[in-house]
This record gives sequence, C-alpha cells and structure tokens, in this order.
Amino acid sequence: MDAVRLIVTSRRALAASGGVPELLTEVWQAQALAQAIGSRLAVAGPPELRGEALGLTELAGRGCGVLDTPELDPGELRAAQLTELGEARQSLMHLGGLLGEVGIALVGLACSADGEAAYWQCMEAIDAADESRDRVLEMLRKLADRDQVLPEREAG
Repeated sequence: MDAVRLIVTSRRALAASGGVPELLTEVWQAQALAQAIGSRLAVAGPPELRGEALGLTELAGRGCGVLDTPELDPGELRAAQLTELGEARQSLMHLGGLLGEVGIALVGLACSADGEAAYWQCMEAIDAADESRDRVLEMLRKLADRDQVLPEREAG
C-alpha cells in the first residue's frame, strides 16, 4: 500500500481511538509508519533528503521505543504494509500532519495521566513526535529549495 493511503488510515484510526490503550497503540503505529517512511526515503528517496530521512528513522524509532509495544496481529502493523512512497512531497506533507495530530493526542494524554511515569512517557513521546515532524518539515523545505533551483537552471 502506498504511504499516503497508510497515513490517511492512521489519521482516521487516531481520531477514532477511544480509550488510552487504543490511543497509545495508534500513536505507536504512527511512529512506526514514520520510521518506515524515513527508512524508505533514506534508501530510495531524493539524494538531498537522505540525511534528514535517516534522522527521521532514528527519531521515530525513539518514539516507538518510549511507548509499550502494542500487541498487534501481523496484518495490523501498518508500517509493514508500506510498499511504495509515491511522490515524496505529498507523502511528507501527509506525514507531517499525522505527526502533528500525534503530538496533540499525546498532550491530551499527558494532561490526564494517572501517574508520574505515564506523564513522563507521554512527554518523551511528544518530544519524539515533535522532532520527527521537524525533520519532515526540513525535508519539505529542501524539496522546495530544489524546485526553485531547477527552474533557474532551465532558464539559464
């Protein structure tokens, strides 16, 4: 399945999640998907994105690592369903939106956390989602810079 379809599926699942365990599962799924997309971009994406894509892979992995790994059936792991990236800009724009929604959901969880450990787990996950989103925005900026340079070269 292509990246945008998986991201849209994740956004819908995140919005529809009810309780805390379901929401944390969707946050984990989103971070795993960001990690998979970053990995694909690092290997097969535009050359100017590869460094940032590696950073995204690492940060999203950290986002998964601070959360308890949910018990998912093999077919439920969205990141494993990623077969193609599609157009990098479109995938990154959708991924940035998903990571922003993940951060907002985690803020809500942190505000209602039962204990200090749950609060700090949410805070670390917020930090990872925010840093992952920063990497996505930086990759979008690099794509925009590249697109500005290309017309100048064609005109010159």
